[in-house]
Amino acid sequence: MTYSNYIIPLSLVATILFSCDKSNGKADGYGNFEATEITVSAENNGKLMQFDVNEGDQLTKDQFIGYIDTIPLALKREQLFISKDIISSKSKGVLSQINVLNAKLKTAQTNKTRSENLIKDNAGTQKQLDDVQGEIEVIKNQIRSVEIQNAPVVNELKSIDIQLKQIDDQIDKSKIVNPINGTVLTKYSEPGEITSFGRPLYKIANLGSMQLRVYISETQLANINIGQEVTIKIDDADTMKAYKGIISWIASEAEFTPKIIQTKEERVALVYAVKVDVTNDGSLKIGMPAELWFYNSNTN
Repeated sequence: MTYSNYIIPLSLVATILFSCDKSNGKADGYGNFEATEITVSAENNGKLMQFDVNEGDQLTKDQFIGYIDTIPLALKREQLFISKDIISSKSKGVLSQINVLNAKLKTAQTNKTRSENLIKDNAGTQKQLDDVQGEIEVIKNQIRSVEIQNAPVVNELKSIDIQLKQIDDQIDKSKIVNPINGTVLTKYSEPGEITSFGRPLYKIANLGSMQLRVYISETQLANINIGQEVTIKIDDADTMKAYKGIISWIASEAEFTPKIIQTKEERVALVYAVKVDVTNDGSLKIGMPAELWFYNSNTN
């Protein structure tokens, strides 16, 4: 056999080995991009007085967006303060009575001490001491009676203080404050509309970091782990645009392939969901399809 006869078999072996490599032109998984979307809802009832939001706006965390009408709450707050002043005046009258009785009690106790000293010196009688002791008991009973009368007044004041805290909380919740850094996806309300507790105002998501959700077979699980770097590719004109991705989550249980898969055979297959974090350069959109590659490869 000549030298040229060895070249053909060796070339054939090389071609077979190359075709068995993981970079065989077929992606390891397919999926769609998603982002954590937050729906910001009204936390109070009333007219939307200010609402500075438009779809596509870039908002920062804790940014003031607008507020719901707080005039009814402010009026109720004023009314509670007036009620508190009225009840406080009643309480002051009761407390003044207690102060008078305490002064009488102090005098009676002084008289008791004096009577006890007189008896020791044989200058006083037991009756005098008993009379003073009886007076002390009467005053103490009067003080207890007045304190009982004042208890409901004190409770009313505590109740008003709690109501004032509730009003302040409602006024604070009338402010619309953006919860995260992100992009406004959808706007549900307009300034001047009447809103209610729990009604959606707008939807926002952080599009700076996207997640690709893909489904892989059980045989592929051995090839991946959380924190692993992978390649993500999307269609870009006549070629494919590649991104670096990091596997952030792997499902612990298998599930049936989602119904978005067309063929019946693939829909009944058991697969594992995987999430891959990808930094968005502005080209990635929610719902956009993409390919997952465990190994880097050049795709034209």
